[in-house]
Amino acid sequence: QVQLVESGGGLVQAGGSLRLSCAASGSTFSINAMGWYRQAPGKQRELVAAVTSGGSTNYADSVKGRFTISRDNAKNTIYLQMNSLKPEEKAVYYCNVNRWVGYDYWGQGTQVTVSS
Repeated sequence: QVQLVESGGGLVQAGGSLRLSCAASGSTFSINAMGWYRQAPGKQRELVAAVTSGGSTNYADSVKGRFTISRDNAKNTIYLQMNSLKPEEKAVYYCNVNRWVGYDYWGQGTQVTVSS
């Protein structure tokens, strides 16, 4: 099993920045990629950014140039630096772990609110 602890959500004004963290523990040897998804009220959960164990990254088009995902493999932790946040990016942000074999794990979610 993999346990995930998320932190860093909160309230920020439009144009501001937040940094999310997600630390994995347990069977971390099984982890391939880690990433962040978000879900706004009434909308489907969507990928924000992901990073593989090899360091390859993938971003949603809407966040390219503003968000940066990074990974500390020694700490089994990923970070999402979010800059120039927009009110429409208010959502619950979920950490995701994709494993080489087996099902994904999800964090409990952290609320990000961007005021206009």
